[in-house]
Amino acid sequence: MRSESEVNRAVERYADLVQRICFCHLRNRADTEDVFQNVFMKYMLYDEPFRSDEHEKAWIIRVAVNACKDLLKSFFRRSVVSLETLYEIPAEVPESHREVLEAVLSLPDKYKDVIYLHYYEGYTAVEIGEICGKKENTVYSLLSRGRGMLKEKLGGDGLGE
Repeated sequence: MRSESEVNRAVERYADLVQRICFCHLRNRADTEDVFQNVFMKYMLYDEPFRSDEHEKAWIIRVAVNACKDLLKSFFRRSVVSLETLYEIPAEVPESHREVLEAVLSLPDKYKDVIYLHYYEGYTAVEIGEICGKKENTVYSLLSRGRGMLKEKLGGDGLGE
């Protein structure tokens, strides 16, 4: 088990990242908070050393994404939460970015994940492949298709390189 100081450091370093990933997937503050706590609980209980800060960050991202997917697959989640709750949540995104964010959030998960990691977190295709367990060329294909979907949704060039 990791020490309290290690966990506090990780929370300070990765809290915003984990919250953004969770909210991107779950679109619900309460579920985001639950998964956030679970991610850092898993971090606290994980005994293996990390090779580097990037390895630690990638591990946190992978745990957060998997925890979100697990919650979305749960019976309770599928049978209780309605889409209308999405519209009740006040947006914390500047109005100028809202259309693009909504378009990204509306993508299927496999495209949403790579688009988010590339454009919002700044990862390369190689790094995304390592995080998501996909081949580099698959990541390039998903990025290309995702950009095409966004371009169609936004009616123009929604993302630049």
